[in-house]
Amino acid sequence: MTPSTTSPDAPTSSTPPPVPAPAALTFGAAFWYWLKLGFISFGGPAGQIALMHQDLVERQRWISERRFLHALNYCMLLPGPEAQQLAIYLGWLLHRTWGGVVAGVLFVLPSLFILVGLSWVYMAHGHLPAIAGAFDGIKPAVTALVVHAAWRVGSRSLKNAWLWAIAVAAFLAMFALKLPFPLIVLAAAVAGYLGARVSPASFAAGGGHGGGGGATPMRAHAPALIDDDTPTPAHARFSWARFGRVLVVCLALWALAMAALALTLGTDAVLTQMAWFFTKAALLTFGGAYAVLPYVFQGGVEHFQWLTAPQMMDGLALGETTPGPLIMVVSFVGFVGGWTKAILGPDALVLSGVLAATVVTFFTFLPSFMFIFLGAPFIESTHGKLAFTAPLTGITAAVVGVIVNLALFFALHVLWPQGWGGPFAWGSAAIGVGAAVALFRWRMGVIPVVLASALAGLALKFSPTHLFGVL
Repeated sequence: MTPSTTSPDAPTSSTPPPVPAPAALTFGAAFWYWLKLGFISFGGPAGQIALMHQDLVERQRWISERRFLHALNYCMLLPGPEAQQLAIYLGWLLHRTWGGVVAGVLFVLPSLFILVGLSWVYMAHGHLPAIAGAFDGIKPAVTALVVHAAWRVGSRSLKNAWLWAIAVAAFLAMFALKLPFPLIVLAAAVAGYLGARVSPASFAAGGGHGGGGGATPMRAHAPALIDDDTPTPAHARFSWARFGRVLVVCLALWALAMAALALTLGTDAVLTQMAWFFTKAALLTFGGAYAVLPYVFQGGVEHFQWLTAPQMMDGLALGETTPGPLIMVVSFVGFVGGWTKAILGPDALVLSGVLAATVVTFFTFLPSFMFIFLGAPFIESTHGKLAFTAPLTGITAAVVGVIVNLALFFALHVLWPQGWGGPFAWGSAAIGVGAAVALFRWRMGVIPVVLASALAGLALKFSPTHLFGVL
């Protein structure tokens, strides 16, 4: 055989040509991407983060995987919706402050419009048999969704007896002692801090999000606009002067909006109470939206009585089936509260709901912008592996307990809708079991489960024999 004369250093036909770097990204192109994302960001935080990774890292190559994961790790440490915070972070990194503002606002704005429209249909026409039947079918599915959320968080976070003990204690504190959610979060953080002093390994961080660990080498990738070795942009460099300016601006925005409500309407007005309550809620959403739902339930249903427990469950179902972060359910709470309390008078119920939903959304999401604009420059200055704090590990364990408490509360209302003395809702039980099987066994998505449950509710509502009893 004739020996090959090809130089070992020469490219062969099997060697792919080098991939060129992507073209510079304009602000307009980024704007349209963030707007599109706001309309298609279904699937909860995991689905939304996966969608951004697929678009920004793999397709568009606006940012490298290592830089993407570095930003994600920081967002996972923060209270609030991590997917929206990641969008703010990436928008800011690409196009400065206005890039972050646009990315964060457009991530939730389509969801707000859609949820307000659905909330109006719910409040204005929810008494119609067809709509009532659909929501009666959705309620047991929501219970199954909350149980599934508790299982997901628990299987990821409860790795040892210490964390199981914190989760059980949190459940008992809320179920039996009726302690407020902020106190449970504080106690869990203290337990995590003290527990780490006794058993550090028990409170060390788990594997988190994969691919970003220190020892595992990152795979080779095509060049990105912001690559692994791209120098930190000038606007992303940390300085105490900038930190101070951002802090003053964010606090001023919050204070001016709060003062305008308090001075115009009074401190006891519904909108003022909503603004203060959801500001606190925004600072307590460690572990995702399901973690803060018990707090929202305690305040919105039991204390302020802006809505009822069944309405809260219906709102959660609407939040699950619309794009945007699940915490957008607070907009439904605001809409129903504004409508129920007729804050603008009995002749302006729709406008009352829209105004309340807008106020609640503003005060819920403002802290996310502050956390990113304050902390991201510091995070960009490190590019190292972020340490998971022991107090946060304790809080994550407690989150499992409070979510289980929420699931139990929902189940009691669904299965005995008229109280313990009333009949058992066999139809609701059947739908709930079916939804649970679909989620746990068949791993179906949220939207198919909710839609199928709504159809089952309709079928039972119009069943002439009502074979399943009370629904």
